[in-house]
Amino acid sequence: MRAKTVPHVEYEILKEVLNNIPLDEVEDSMVDCPVTEKRFTTAAKNIAGLIRNLMVRRQHRLPHTHNDYKQKEE
Repeated sequence: MRAKTVPHVEYEILKEVLNNIPLDEVEDSMVDCPVTEKRFTTAAKNIAGLIRNLMVRRQHRLPHTHNDYKQKEE
């Protein structure tokens, strides 16, 4: 699909970051015990939540033909 608006491109970039950027290298360098593993897991979930929130805030600005388009709730 052609880039129709800036929020459309932002949404697609956020989706790519969330779904396709592996965190293995970061995890390998930061996790060395159960405590740091729990911290890493919690932080990764928090960041995923922030990215999802950013995506949701752009869904109403996607092209109406986009599979993820949702009308803005008022």
